[in-house]
Order: sequence, then C-alpha cells, then structure tokens
Amino acid sequence: MSHPNEELVRKGYDAFSTGDMTSMRQLLDPQVVWHAGGRNALSGDYRGVEEVLGFFGRTMEHTQGSFRVSVEEVLVNDQGAAVVQRSSGQRNGKSFDDRGVQLFRISDGKAVEVWQYYGDPYAVDEVLA
Repeated sequence: MSHPNEELVRKGYDAFSTGDMTSMRQLLDPQVVWHAGGRNALSGDYRGVEEVLGFFGRTMEHTQGSFRVSVEEVLVNDQGAAVVQRSSGQRNGKSFDDRGVQLFRISDGKAVEVWQYYGDPYAVDEVLA
C-alpha cells in the first residue's frame, strides 16, 4: 500500500499528462502557490487554482503542445512529496530533455505549494525564452 501523498502526486501527473484539468482541480488546494523557477517567459509564482491551470495551459501553448512529463521516483512523508521527474519540450527548433525535481507541500489531501526545479535550467530557459 502506498502513502496517500504518493497517490496524490501520481494522480496529479496522470491528470496533467492526459489533460484532465477537472481532476487537477480536485488535487490542488484552492489557494495553491506554484513556484516556476528559471528566467523564461513562464517563470514566476502562480497563486490559486485558476492561475496554476492557466500556467499549465501556457506551458503547452509555449511548447507548441510538445511538453511532456513523467515520474521517475516519488519520495514522501506526511507533509509532502519530492518527485524526480523527466520533462521534455520543444519550440522553434530548440528542445530540452531534463531530469528535475518538484517539491510538494501537502495538507488535508491537497497540494498547497509546489516548487519546480529543472536539472538544466539554462536548456529549459533557451526553449521557453
């Protein structure tokens, strides 16, 4: 049996990968804060479910629908989760294939804060500039 926080983040990745934003809404706290690192057009803090879902949509638009993410490993405790992930995308002839980490603070069965870290932020910034 897996930990509830592992189940939550795996459901979130599955929902993102299939474009199921209805399920994403159920997994995110209404006041969620998503910290998107880097120095690119999508970097910044997104507050609330609508802004976070908008960020997801802009990510897909910005990568011309090519952005993909998959889970490699999930580490959890009762307060959150760390996900080692593989992400890729392309835009205007440039691409990235990155291994990074997302840190989730989880409370009452919902993601309340997320920090996104790319392994090679410079490569990602080149594509998302």
